[in-house]
Amino acid sequence: MAAGWHVDLVCSGYAGAPDREVIDGVNVHRKGHWAVANFVLPSLVRRLLKTHRYDLLVEDINKIPFFTPLYRAGVPLVAIVPHLFGTTVYREANPLTATYVYGAESLIPKIYRDIDFEVISPSTRDDLVARGMDGSRIRTIFCGLEHERFTLDDPPPRSPTPLVVTWSRLRRYKSIDVAIRAFDLIQQRLPAARMLIMGRGPDEKRLQELTVKLGLGDKIEFKGFMEWDELVGTLHRCHVFLNPSPKEGWGLTVIEANQCGLPVVASDRPGLKDSVRHGETGALVPYGDAAAFAREAMVLLEDPALLARRSEAARRWAGTFSWERCVAESLALFDAVAAGGRSRSDA
Repeated sequence: MAAGWHVDLVCSGYAGAPDREVIDGVNVHRKGHWAVANFVLPSLVRRLLKTHRYDLLVEDINKIPFFTPLYRAGVPLVAIVPHLFGTTVYREANPLTATYVYGAESLIPKIYRDIDFEVISPSTRDDLVARGMDGSRIRTIFCGLEHERFTLDDPPPRSPTPLVVTWSRLRRYKSIDVAIRAFDLIQQRLPAARMLIMGRGPDEKRLQELTVKLGLGDKIEFKGFMEWDELVGTLHRCHVFLNPSPKEGWGLTVIEANQCGLPVVASDRPGLKDSVRHGETGALVPYGDAAAFAREAMVLLEDPALLARRSEAARRWAGTFSWERCVAESLALFDAVAAGGRSRSDA
């Protein structure tokens, strides 16, 4: 509303949520559950398209597309893509579910061939182009950052002993086990080192069992879900952030950790190779190589001066991202597409 748009948001429901409500001027329509959203929400979108006149339709393709080009009724469309799973889905889901997701993604180049895209990293743009999409219709718009949320006027001091952290949804494909194995190598050389694992998810039990198996039960703490104040304070106490994921849309937690002064050691894979500046704000290493993760982390942990330089560089890098810029660029794209123009590629 503040930007001059009247918005209807269609999304899945959850326990206790009304089917309809208005939040900050946005008309929210809910139906079904997230697990079946791609089956139940298209009918709701079709109904709204029949009863309302829209200038623009925006679809969030979060792994599984809604295939809105098949029923958009001539309304201009922008598809926003954080990132696509590709074969990575087979690391997480059972073969049947993984094949369904992979198959749905494989239809994007055909069904969305004449659609304008907004992506959040060069890696996602390259992925779409490799799948056959027209690069001239893909606009990269970087995510922003709530700087004030991750900046403390009086931050706590760094831990007096080496403190490594990883922060993620605990899902199998995120490969947190690689970070645990890397820490095992770190603590063999630096016995005083400790590790924090922040986040929850279905892979937590397996990761805890691995921790016990490696004899790290007294050195690794699973923090679970943390309120923001506690989470940010904890990040400020740490020294190095490990992100071993095989693929990200961008790596927002990387930039958030950077804002807290944390250099990041991450997989040299899509998304992360965009958010981590190798040799400046952290290091990129081969995916799955626990020894490489450990080696780069120890370079920082054993050299306070280098750690301080990369910490400062990380804060400067994080300072270049803002949600205000992200919103302005997105709205400019929306205006252009709604008016019948095409997205301006950043190729």
